[in-house]
This record gives sequence, C-alpha cells and structure tokens, in this order.
Amino acid sequence: MGKIAQGILGGLSGKVGNVIGGSWKGIDYIRIKPSSVANPRTEGQVNQRNKFTITLEYLQATKSFIKIGYKSFATKKTEFNAAMSYVLNNAVGGVAPNFTVDYANALLSRGPLSGVLNGTTDLATAGQVSFDWGDNSAEGNANATDKAMVLVYNPSKKESISILDGADRIIGSQVVTIPNTYVGDTVELFMAFVSADGTQVSNSVYLGSGTAA
Repeated sequence: MGKIAQGILGGLSGKVGNVIGGSWKGIDYIRIKPSSVANPRTEGQVNQRNKFTITLEYLQATKSFIKIGYKSFATKKTEFNAAMSYVLNNAVGGVAPNFTVDYANALLSRGPLSGVLNGTTDLATAGQVSFDWGDNSAEGNANATDKAMVLVYNPSKKESISILDGADRIIGSQVVTIPNTYVGDTVELFMAFVSADGTQVSNSVYLGSGTAA
C-alpha cells in the first residue's frame, strides 16, 4: 500500500491504484502503471484514473514549456510533478467520468514576472500561428528584454509546438510554424514570458483555440 505524506502528489511512496510514487536523489516522482483486468474498478478509482490520464496527456505534450514554467516549484519534486499537482487540483472539471482540462486555469507557467498584455493570435496564414501582445515593459517588474514563450497544443495528436526563447517583450509579435499535418485540427494557444537570464517567469495565459490552416 502506498502512502501520501504531504497531500496529493506531495510525497507518494509506493502504489496507490495505478499511480506509483517514489524518490530519486531526493526528488519525488510519480508514474502511471497501465491498467490491467485485475485492477479494481470502483467508480471512484475509475474517476481518479480518468483525471490522471487527461492531465498526463496534456502535460506530457507540453513538458518542455513546463520545464521552464515550473522551475521555481521544483523543490524535492520535478517540474512535471509540480505542474501535475497544480493542474489536477485547479484545472480538471467536467462530469464524471468524462473529465476535461480547463485550459484557462491549467497554467503551464507560474511566476511573479509581469504577464502578457492584450495577447491575441491569428491562424489565417497557412502553416503558422501569429502571437501578438502589447508592450508593457515599463510596468511592474517587466523588462523590454523578457522573452516570449509561446505554445501551440494539438490535443488530437497529443503534441505541441513551442518557442521558449522568442521575441523580446518590446517587439510584440512572434510567429510559430506548424506542420502540414495540423491542417484542420483544433489547436489550443498559450503564452508567457521568461526573463532574459531565465530566473523569472510569468503566469501563462490561455489565448483560446482555433483551427489550423
């Protein structure tokens, strides 16, 4: 039997359902064991597995973004585990057993750096997504040299395309090239900023969805 020492994902040792936890070099980790016909399938267990599954799909596809976005939360846990804990507790909704990720609350980056001002996207040009934002480099703790982090998430393909050191905040625009295989797919769009030295990030913002051209 597994033990959760500090609340959900705060320090899991052993096995709980199909979730296996442990520690490696002082860092807590989790992984999902594939379900088998021998596993109990009570309603509560099925619901929990469904929540884990949709959260894992979302975060596995965006883990390069998370690696930077949750860096400051990786204390005795990985950036991925920190993001997993946050999304599970703050951004999984819907009616059981058909749970969904609430993208507006499923932050891929969390931090004190000033965020995105008036972010918009444009998918009209074939093979690309344009991200645009206002220049707020004179406000708060923002800097003109902060780098845009932009991400195009394709849920149907369970993958994403991202730029993690994009245009300076003062520039106000960044284009992401997407593959031809995305044409006709619905994509979810996210953005954040990281300081030029990589020490601070902003909360990510969800900029909505669109159909890739």
